[in-house]
Amino acid sequence: MAARPDELSLDLARRIALGAQGFARPRPTGAVDRRHGRKVLDHVGLIQIDSVNVLVRSQELPLFARLGHHRRDLIPQLTQAGDLFEYWGHEASHLPVALQPFLRWRMDDARNGRGTWGGVARIAREQAALVDRVLDQVRERKLTVGMLDGGGERGEGMWAWSPGKMALEYLFWSGQLTARRGPNFERWYDLPERALPAAVLDAPTPEPREAKKELLLVGARSHGVGTAKDLADYLRLNIPESRPLLAELVAEGRLLPVSVEGWAQPAFLHPEARRPRWVRGRALLSPFDSLVWERARTERIWGFRYRIEIYVPKPKRVHGYYVLPFLLDGELVARVDLKADRQAGRLLVQSAFGEDAIDVGHVVGELAAELAELARFLGLADGVSVQPRGDLAADLATAVTRARRRSRWAQRRWSAVRPSTEPAVARGTA
Repeated sequence: MAARPDELSLDLARRIALGAQGFARPRPTGAVDRRHGRKVLDHVGLIQIDSVNVLVRSQELPLFARLGHHRRDLIPQLTQAGDLFEYWGHEASHLPVALQPFLRWRMDDARNGRGTWGGVARIAREQAALVDRVLDQVRERKLTVGMLDGGGERGEGMWAWSPGKMALEYLFWSGQLTARRGPNFERWYDLPERALPAAVLDAPTPEPREAKKELLLVGARSHGVGTAKDLADYLRLNIPESRPLLAELVAEGRLLPVSVEGWAQPAFLHPEARRPRWVRGRALLSPFDSLVWERARTERIWGFRYRIEIYVPKPKRVHGYYVLPFLLDGELVARVDLKADRQAGRLLVQSAFGEDAIDVGHVVGELAAELAELARFLGLADGVSVQPRGDLAADLATAVTRARRRSRWAQRRWSAVRPSTEPAVARGTA
């Protein structure tokens, strides 16, 4: 019996999700520029920021996963050009500037002490004079927290901020300041009118209910298909509050109600979602890639149980510290714990685990090639080194060795033939 139009097979839902996230298109073959970066943002909607640098800052990896090798300053380029700004989206995020008006309700909540960071807003009530002094200093010049005059001493512990840092974060969260990242990941705080396009700041402020509906549509467009929790979580919206908004979007024809094979909860399909016939290609996914950041959804779609273990004591870790899922031809087939040994110039594979019922030879061959590309992207000239942990490690080490030998052979062959080909290239006959 054929499925009804509002019933999706799990395989189709998977392909829709991959298409929505930009994985149904091949990577560019030529030079990558801001246009490609904007196309990625059209798919993913935002890029989560994370400070862990054991491999590379996470925000670089979603672009590499979808674009392959490119200049690593693409996000700063997009930010400087006025395409992106930083704010609280799905945690700290790089967001398209067009979303700024639709997040002003969150900024207003911050000013009024509402929302998840109500504790930060206490600084405005309890030390209003300090907040005013901090804002005055930013009016004079953009600055980092280390440049702040009279901000006080920080307490002990990772998240024990100084009063000045607390004031900056309150001003940032409430939209009175914006920020851009410096070369060492530091935040440079600035006035919105100096850093954001005037057309964005002059845009009318939507009523909060309509703004939240637009943000739910961002989640729907970037997911393709998802449950209420999936769509609300994308930009950290309140789930119970989002359910009637989703019903309104359905009534307005801006979302389609569907059921998905094996999903216990009803789902919503974006009307413009692509339905790729197949998905080809490979990618290593950051732990904070929007394809997999909602772990229950990842397990529901791929049967791939994924937990980040950064904060798990080392003896209790199952797969490793900074583990990246490996996407191959639409399936999550393996995971690798990666570290950049910058001093030695090597990409370390500290563990490698495969999923059940995979073609091991095919998977390790593709994974070895993708790891080599990642090492090149990160400027790790000594290549990939695989440590003997995980059920895929031995086969992956062999594949990496073979790939290295092939690469060296190709380089020697190119060096041998290059002198005889150069005249032909110069004459335009090659």
